[in-house]
Amino acid sequence: MITFGIQKGGSSKTTTSGIVAYLLSEKYKVLAIDMDSQGNLTELLTQRDIYDFQGRTIFEALKAQDANGYIYEITENLHMITADDHIARFSSWLYSAPYKGNMSLVLLETIGTVRDNYDYIIVDTPPALGEQTINALAAADYVVAMFEASKFCYSALSRFLETCGHIQDKVNRDMQIAGILRCLIDTRRTDNKALIELVREEYEDVCFDTVLTRTAATGRISINGFVNNNELNQAVSQHRVFVEELIRRVEE
Repeated sequence: MITFGIQKGGSSKTTTSGIVAYLLSEKYKVLAIDMDSQGNLTELLTQRDIYDFQGRTIFEALKAQDANGYIYEITENLHMITADDHIARFSSWLYSAPYKGNMSLVLLETIGTVRDNYDYIIVDTPPALGEQTINALAAADYVVAMFEASKFCYSALSRFLETCGHIQDKVNRDMQIAGILRCLIDTRRTDNKALIELVREEYEDVCFDTVLTRTAATGRISINGFVNNNELNQAVSQHRVFVEELIRRVEE
């Protein structure tokens, strides 16, 4: 199970996790899980409105602590558990009387019912630290920390890695940082280049070699989807290189 995260919005978590899930499904059986109330991963992969899945989302699966019955089949190899606005109530449900277990492990327990059916599970998280993100980290075998070339994301990166460290110490000792993925790079901007090099210097042993640059085709994939998209190869070409590197790291 691979969780994509960072405590900042606009860092390409959803686009990247969606493309990674799609590319992995070309060879492997993949489950994508949307843990964000915005439901953007749901829209990206299904190309449907999030309210089409009302009552059959990750929130209902978490409350049942059983993923069976809440999985939507996109293709034979790519399945997902969708999200809508109601997952925002996850924290309040956790603290309510009906739930008595470890609040950080609900997702792990829920996915445990179907985990053996998949080669990879990809999880998209909200752009903030909360119970949804903590559960996604606590259930993960590997975490990909997203880094957008901006000062605010640079500030968020160390906090996110610190959060991962706390999860390792307190909840999930087996979780590993797969790496920091540097993305949304505008190669024309010197400040972008400087931030990329700064992160590389500070986290040399952690950064992926792959660096994703901004492309219009990738930006349009949320509109065009993955089916009958004439520019799909262009949109995902950089991500193919990243997926190869990611597989090497998690399969070592």
